[in-house]
Amino acid sequence: MTPTLRLSIGGLLAACLIAMAPPAAQAAPTDLGGAVTAKLHTYAAAADQRGLAATTQVNLLRQSASGWAFGSAVLTAPHTADAHPLGWLFVARRDGRTWQVAFEGEPAFAQLSRQTPLTDGTEKRLLGQLGGAAPAFAGGDFRTGMRLPFTVGQSWYMGGGPHGWGGSDTPYSSIDLSGGDGRVLAARAGTAYTMCASGRGWIRVIHDRGYATDYYHLFNNIAANGLAVSEGTFLGNTGTDVSCGGSANGAHVHFALRQNSAYVAVTGHNYGKWVLNQGGSAYAGSALHGSVQVNAGGALYNYGALGLNQGLVDAFGGGTVNRRSGPGTGYGVVGSIADGATFTVACSANGTSHTGRYGTTALWNKMSDGTWISDAFAWTGLNGPINGWC
Repeated sequence: MTPTLRLSIGGLLAACLIAMAPPAAQAAPTDLGGAVTAKLHTYAAAADQRGLAATTQVNLLRQSASGWAFGSAVLTAPHTADAHPLGWLFVARRDGRTWQVAFEGEPAFAQLSRQTPLTDGTEKRLLGQLGGAAPAFAGGDFRTGMRLPFTVGQSWYMGGGPHGWGGSDTPYSSIDLSGGDGRVLAARAGTAYTMCASGRGWIRVIHDRGYATDYYHLFNNIAANGLAVSEGTFLGNTGTDVSCGGSANGAHVHFALRQNSAYVAVTGHNYGKWVLNQGGSAYAGSALHGSVQVNAGGALYNYGALGLNQGLVDAFGGGTVNRRSGPGTGYGVVGSIADGATFTVACSANGTSHTGRYGTTALWNKMSDGTWISDAFAWTGLNGPINGWC
């Protein structure tokens, strides 16, 4: 099962303001830099309301003689605490003397990404999903298929629990991680981009299923211009870089989740087999691995990614959960499975109802070994079957 995510109207409005730009009120500039900067200014009012934006940056990654351009556009933040920059990938096409510019989250971005000769293959497919859709906030499906962004088998400190990309702003999309060997790795396969014009500090990876992850404050980060990365690819070291603004106390990675081109709450999502939960204030909160809870400031062991057809046993305070020969308590007990264990779901069926951490359900999951477990005592990221009905 998965929890129901609740967001404040203010948080939803802020996210939507970032994802959508109002139309420009002046004639379009004829030079590319001016056209991208003018579009950035249409976003500045919303960013200023949150105390984020200071100046603009345009990072041109690719350009063709046929009149196409691709890069990142950033509203930098003041060099103060509780502030972070905002950035978007952009695609531009010259139309006569002017440029048509589209940012992530706009329908035109998806359209131009499919048309431009500057992208191909997997990159074209991933960028083509980043236009027009409203922020989903998981849409009832909290599965990410992501690990924590460091080496599997290491433990790092979650120095800052769920908080906003800019600090105390909502949604609480981000966590701060430090420790271990300091090597920040891609949480899932995708395509990576350097966001800051300096080429330092900030990497964005576009994943499948509409997700993206941001990694900020990096030191010694890779050069990424549509670089295909695998899960676990080295992105940089934890650092204190603020090339695009903000501040950092002590080396760490500011790790954030995006979906459909906007930051979304990490609450209810799973990284490295930990389910994140926000607290009563920014930087508080906790993470659950089965029934084991680690609060902000504690260490998270990276168990690796939970597959999209896998579940995590949550005995709701117990040590084990019964495995049965069929979907209900009318079937015999054929063993047990430990709290925090990973299992693969073959298919699901309805049976007897039970109550666990996230509520009451009649759903049962048939595991790959042929035995059954109540969905009430599992985290699967979805309130329903994750691999079809039996």
